[in-house]
Amino acid sequence: MYYQVISFSHKNCEQAMRERLAFPNDEAKATFLNQLVGFEFVHEAFVVSTCNRVEIVLATRDNFSSYHAVLGLMSQLSDMNFYELKTAARRYDDEEAIEHIFSVVSSLDSLVIGESQITGQVKEAFRFSFQNGTAERKLNRVISYAVKCAAEVRNATNISQNPISIASVAVSQAHKLLGDNIHGMKGIVVGAGDMGVLAAKHLLRVGCDVVLIGRDIEKVQTTADMLGENVKADTMENLPKYLNRYRLLFSATSAKDPVITKEMIENETLPRHWFDMAIPRDIEDMDLEKLHLFRIDDLRNISNDNHALREEQAVRATEIVERYTEEFYSWLRALSIEPVIKQMREHVSEAIDREMERALKKRFVPAEYEDNMRKMAEQMFKRFLHDPTQNLRLSSTEKKNANCIEAVKKMFNIDTENIDLRQYKSDHHTKGYNA
Repeated sequence: MYYQVISFSHKNCEQAMRERLAFPNDEAKATFLNQLVGFEFVHEAFVVSTCNRVEIVLATRDNFSSYHAVLGLMSQLSDMNFYELKTAARRYDDEEAIEHIFSVVSSLDSLVIGESQITGQVKEAFRFSFQNGTAERKLNRVISYAVKCAAEVRNATNISQNPISIASVAVSQAHKLLGDNIHGMKGIVVGAGDMGVLAAKHLLRVGCDVVLIGRDIEKVQTTADMLGENVKADTMENLPKYLNRYRLLFSATSAKDPVITKEMIENETLPRHWFDMAIPRDIEDMDLEKLHLFRIDDLRNISNDNHALREEQAVRATEIVERYTEEFYSWLRALSIEPVIKQMREHVSEAIDREMERALKKRFVPAEYEDNMRKMAEQMFKRFLHDPTQNLRLSSTEKKNANCIEAVKKMFNIDTENIDLRQYKSDHHTKGYNA
């Protein structure tokens, strides 16, 4: 069994491509996952789809086949050329895949290093696939280990102190552009989800009043009430009015198509600072002389310039990720050998039963000697298997001996594919997972 990640992230493909690859809804995501695990070489899969990345995480029998299957399905889904996707995709196999997942969950691979949302987003991505029946224990143990790694990264570094998000970078950039003039201004926030709420909170912190706009007025009003008296709620129908009256706008909806278009603009002379924090983009391209528009990738560049301290802390965090990756694979290898040893002993026990039955039937052994003969046979085989099983346990902790263990399984006709490894975790598991 192998692990694999196929990644389309802010590091290796442009925002326009990520928009085309983003799943429009949960139904489309479930269909993709069902098709993927329908291949005999894919055990499990889940999809992480955020504003900064679309990543497919897999447990497979054959990484070469799964890689091409993913690209083929993504090509159909996005109506993009297969070879264009292959050029853009970044592929991680086995230990590289595990290290990448641990880095992502620890927010070291995020557009803004140290942002606090990604851990929950990855957990939710796995939960969705688990409920869909397309991810189970093979990927669950990876996620559980990754969450523990992320917790140590947070505890051992200050990378997540004063947590940063795309929303905070956007508001900080607005503050930088407008200076003290931002105090008392009205910031328009389109979208009442997590990103919109974060933007509203940061705007309030720098002294702005906020208009929170969404489709469901009851939900928006409830959120506005929670944020305080300086937040007003309104609906999308009134959005054009705010676009033509106020300079500062932050948008983060889950709409498939742009919600802010050129035809909504009546006053082109108004200076505007707009921040589009959505994937797919909320604001269509428009030629307005006084519009200063920032998109996701612009905010990435700003965050890279402004957070050298986080980069320094990320070096320490990366060392933690590398250690957890090694520990995970050491545990996985050690864990995987226990079912092999158990089945070897079961085969021996079955052989003793068969031979004792044959010896008694042919009167090679008197019936009254059966118990003693059985004990002697068991002791002989225990003595015979002692050194080999100890050597197998020792070998299982070393990466170079993986083929040796597979050879033993083949030699003794041992199948561990459907074994529940939880029964062995008390002996070898040091970090914990909840399969």
